[in-house]
Amino acid sequence: MTGVADINTAAAVPGTGGVGAWIRYGWPISAEQIDFAAEHYRAAILQPWELESAAELKRRRPDMTVLCYKCLSSTRSYEPGPLYSSGVSYSEAPDDWFAQRLNGGRIQWARYEGHWQMTVWSPEYRNRWVRNVVAELTDSPFDGVMADNDVFDDYYGLDLPIRDARSMTDFRDGVGELVHTAGRALNDVGKILVPNIAESRREPGRWARHAAYGGGFEEVWLGFSPVDLFDPETTESQLPQADGPGLSILRVPTDGNDEHPNFEYGLAAFWIFGAGRGAYSATGHDDYSRTQHVAQLDWDLGEPLDEPVRRGHTWWREFTHGWAAVNFNSDRRRRRRVRVPRGMVDVQGDPVGPRLVLHPRRGVVLRRG
Repeated sequence: MTGVADINTAAAVPGTGGVGAWIRYGWPISAEQIDFAAEHYRAAILQPWELESAAELKRRRPDMTVLCYKCLSSTRSYEPGPLYSSGVSYSEAPDDWFAQRLNGGRIQWARYEGHWQMTVWSPEYRNRWVRNVVAELTDSPFDGVMADNDVFDDYYGLDLPIRDARSMTDFRDGVGELVHTAGRALNDVGKILVPNIAESRREPGRWARHAAYGGGFEEVWLGFSPVDLFDPETTESQLPQADGPGLSILRVPTDGNDEHPNFEYGLAAFWIFGAGRGAYSATGHDDYSRTQHVAQLDWDLGEPLDEPVRRGHTWWREFTHGWAAVNFNSDRRRRRRVRVPRGMVDVQGDPVGPRLVLHPRRGVVLRRG
């Protein structure tokens, strides 16, 4: 039987298709998208019913980590089955597994019609979730599960207190128990668990504990939205996530345009603090039906030649095949001039150096010419 350490190591091994993560649990997948993904991505997150797509990606790219989406915290009443994006289907769950308001009404998530909050503090709910998901994944082409909604705060209009839960601590504790139980059970059948770990920076050790079963997914790395990026101190509190454990999947928010400057901003930070391990994506909000991509996503900068170097909130790092720099400052006046190593070229192949000016909340990724 494969051990946890072996699974985590295998999940973090760089593949041949760049460092991109394909976050793809929206509309049905086309053959053209599979072709593109097999060439350009290191990891993929698909809906659990996309079995043919998962099998095809694994056939073409055995090194790619392909994960199945499952929600930890809700069930969806609109899904026909027989496979579901939740661990417990809407029709399967007894009434007391649905979270209820003080007046007895079930709780539908704000802004997400048909998503119903479950009693994550209930051992019966958690045990069924684990049993169902492990049975579904055991002989599946998927390498494991991306477990969504490992929540920290109230994002969905729960409006506490509700029946049997007076604060978000009840939710955090329940979901945490589910992560640990599911992670151990999936590892036992040779699969990994990669939770979408919300706001781990607010609780010391949360990322490492929840990512211990194969990795972690940070859906709001460096900012909440393309215009609501974090201040330097908050940004820097997230940076250890790039270095594991296991497979770190980091997604930076854009407006949906791949030319948005946040794409390269986050990619530079990904390389500086993760040294090219893990997988990276930049998307618009809930924009998970496309193949987001920039040319730099395919670059292999090689091995780091030193540790990350900093001057204030500006950081850079040199690699055997490239160089990356990032300016986390939010004040528009805090432009920084940085020295560029010799022989670097930009995405157009034009030489760069010996210095460049990096504007606040901007990053740059260069390769050796």
